Amino acid sequence: MEIVFLRPEYLWLLLSLPLLVVTHFFVLRYLKRRALKFANFEAIRRVVGPQGTSKNASFLSKNIGLLIIRMIALFTIIIAISSPVVYYTGKTSSSSFVLAIDTSSSMLADDFSPSRLEAAKKAALTFIKKIPKRSLVGIVSFSGSAFVETDLTNDKLLLESKIKSLSVSSVGGTDLGTAIITSTNILLKEQKARTIILLTDGQSNVGVDPLEGAKYAKSRNVVVYTIGIGTQEGGSFINEIAISKLDEDTLKKIAHITSGHYYRAENPKEIDDAYKNIVEASVQKLSLNLSMSLLLFAIILLFVEWSLMNTRYRTLP
Repeated sequence: MEIVFLRPEYLWLLLSLPLLVVTHFFVLRYLKRRALKFANFEAIRRVVGPQGTSKNASFLSKNIGLLIIRMIALFTIIIAISSPVVYYTGKTSSSSFVLAIDTSSSMLADDFSPSRLEAAKKAALTFIKKIPKRSLVGIVSFSGSAFVETDLTNDKLLLESKIKSLSVSSVGGTDLGTAIITSTNILLKEQKARTIILLTDGQSNVGVDPLEGAKYAKSRNVVVYTIGIGTQEGGSFINEIAISKLDEDTLKKIAHITSGHYYRAENPKEIDDAYKNIVEASVQKLSLNLSMSLLLFAIILLFVEWSLMNTRYRTLP
């Protein structure tokens, strides 16, 4: 289990807690002086005996109980506005996914029929049909840079349309790092399990270091599953001049850093199987935002304090 503060700058307000203690005893001292000014010492001596003097008589409670309640309430409010989120590993029936699909020119390689890209699109369409209705999915295409095709949605018709319209990008290169960062940013607002499925057929040769992208995803509790598409021999494209081969080592490291898994897909069925294994994963990283619960607790404490101030700790004029 891990606790992350989305707005850690507000934690500096915790320095106000000692100020609250100092203020409490300063005000108490002022009230004691006022009580001494109007105290009836003759009546006090009749109750407590000859020792009842201005020096040893206790006119006011120190209200330590109220001070503790105020400190807990203030502490709770500060923690709440700092947006604490608890991340834990557990079972879930739904997740938020981003499909990051390589659309570089190497996806036209001929070791898949009719091409790697068409096989990837077909498997992605099958994936969309299998996910639970409550799951949200976003689509990112990438080559030398990353493009958000659609934000998170559960509109399966829209998702299918976007997948079918994917084509090879005119931007050269393959930028895995930017693809991971872009996909992670789409998932940041989600409280469900956050999952990126990164499908690629080549090596990252431009842009952000893929391992830096993986560390960025990990720091935001996003799991990245990588699917390497391509046969052992590789496939040719661009008039059979170029050969595309996988950088499996990097894909394995990306998955390992983010607690995901790497899948090698040498045919369309293995792509389907990889998607199936990911969607059926029962144990994933889940998150719980504690802000509203803490604010509710603080409000209850403030009502308790108000009740005590008007009953047990009430100050008489």
